[in-house]
Amino acid sequence: MESLKQDLVDCIRMLESSDIIDYNGHASIRLDDNRLLINIGSCQRSTLTTADICEIDFEGNVVSGNGKPPLEFHLHVGIYKVRPDVKAIVHAHPKWSTFLTMTGNEYQPVYAQGTLVYPLPLLDSPNSINNPVMAGRLADTLGDRSAALMKAHGAVTVGNTIQDAFVLANYLEENSYRQYMAMQIGTPYAFTAEEIEKCREKLWNPNLFERTWNHFKAKLAPTQL
Repeated sequence: MESLKQDLVDCIRMLESSDIIDYNGHASIRLDDNRLLINIGSCQRSTLTTADICEIDFEGNVVSGNGKPPLEFHLHVGIYKVRPDVKAIVHAHPKWSTFLTMTGNEYQPVYAQGTLVYPLPLLDSPNSINNPVMAGRLADTLGDRSAALMKAHGAVTVGNTIQDAFVLANYLEENSYRQYMAMQIGTPYAFTAEEIEKCREKLWNPNLFERTWNHFKAKLAPTQL
C-alpha cells in the first residue's frame, strides 16, 4: 500500500513540476473491493507526501487517511465502474490541450508519442465532474479510449498503472503544445493512419513508458523523493 501511495505522490509531483497539474488536479489508483487511493482535495500538489493520500470507497467515504477526497472523486469512480481494465486515472487542467478545446481546434497527431492517445474524444461541457451524472457523461465520452478532453476544462488519462496514466498525460500535453506552436506558423503536419500505426507499434512499450517515468522522476528534487 505504501509503495502505491508513493507512486501516486511521485506522479502528482511530476505533473505539477511539468505544469500539467497546478493547485487542482488529482490522480488515483484502484484497489480491491471498490476502493481507491486518491490525493486529498486540500493538499498542496507541489509538496505532496504519502500523508496526503487517502483511501476511499466508491461512495466517497474515507476508509483511511487524513482528509477528504477532491469533489471530483466522482470522475474516478464513474470510469472505474464501467472500465474494469482501468487501474489508474489522472485528471489535470493542462494549458495547451485546453487551449485547443477552447477554440474548437481538434487534437491532431503531430508528435510521435502523441499518436498514442489519438483520436481524442471530447466532452462538450466545461462543467466540473463532481456528481454521478457528469461522471457518467465523461465515462461515456471516454469509451474504450485511453484519454479524453473536456471542453475548456482539462483532460483525463487512464491506464493499467499510474505510470501509464502519467506517461499518456505527458504525451498528450506535449503533442498539444507542439500543435499549438506550429499553428502560429501555419498548418501543422498530422501523421497519416499508416504513420500512426507504426508509431503505436514502436512506442506503446512498457520499457519506453518506464523510461519516460524515470526521466521526469529524476528531475524531482532529492527532498521530494
